[in-house]
Amino acid sequence: MEIKGVIDLSFVDWDEKISSVLFLPSCNFRCPYCHNVSLVLHPETEETTPFERVEEYLKKHRTWIDGVCITGGEPTLHGDLPDLCSKLKEAGFLVKLDTNGTNPMMVKALLEIGLVDYVAMDIKAPLMVEKYSEAIGVNADKFLENVKETVRILLASKIDYEFRTTVVPTLHEDNDIEEICRSIKGCKKYVLQKFDVSVGKETLDSDFSMLKSFTDKEMELFLTAAQKLLPNVKLR
Repeated sequence: MEIKGVIDLSFVDWDEKISSVLFLPSCNFRCPYCHNVSLVLHPETEETTPFERVEEYLKKHRTWIDGVCITGGEPTLHGDLPDLCSKLKEAGFLVKLDTNGTNPMMVKALLEIGLVDYVAMDIKAPLMVEKYSEAIGVNADKFLENVKETVRILLASKIDYEFRTTVVPTLHEDNDIEEICRSIKGCKKYVLQKFDVSVGKETLDSDFSMLKSFTDKEMELFLTAAQKLLPNVKLR
């Protein structure tokens, strides 16, 4: 497994958990607002961190770290993802998976054999081809049924999970969030994340690096719209 980035200690990537974060390379989406540009487009330019170094750090700080978040890129593109999860579990750590939902069979397999403890799935836009294509930067036609299947798998599972949407100016408005909520009715948790670009921060589509984020007041309006349809919605 090629690990292309590590955050040693994070207090924000897993609610109520202290975690380390592992970044895996490559993605089948080209979301225009994505910040992990080199990881998506040119992962070969990023230094690979040996798993042994990660394992050594984790074991050394076992008393501090609750679990490990596996993110990307898109982790489920990697056939050896179960091996990575297994090694982390064997070392005594909880495992969280971030995914775009395009590989439902991988997600299902990980759940069935107990290799993940929490799944965070991105819902990029309403589950319609035109809207989703705009949000992911590629034709969504070949991905959307898989995304819907992963939603169904999580809704039917007993695992802890969340669906989340990064709310981006020019891509999202109130009725989009409402439509997403209808498609995940009955979910355990739905999280709205504010798209935010720091000065000089690169995005996959450079135009998005110039966007002004939604205000806190505007995000509260999105939250209110979502809360009318789902019981457990939060802002992050």
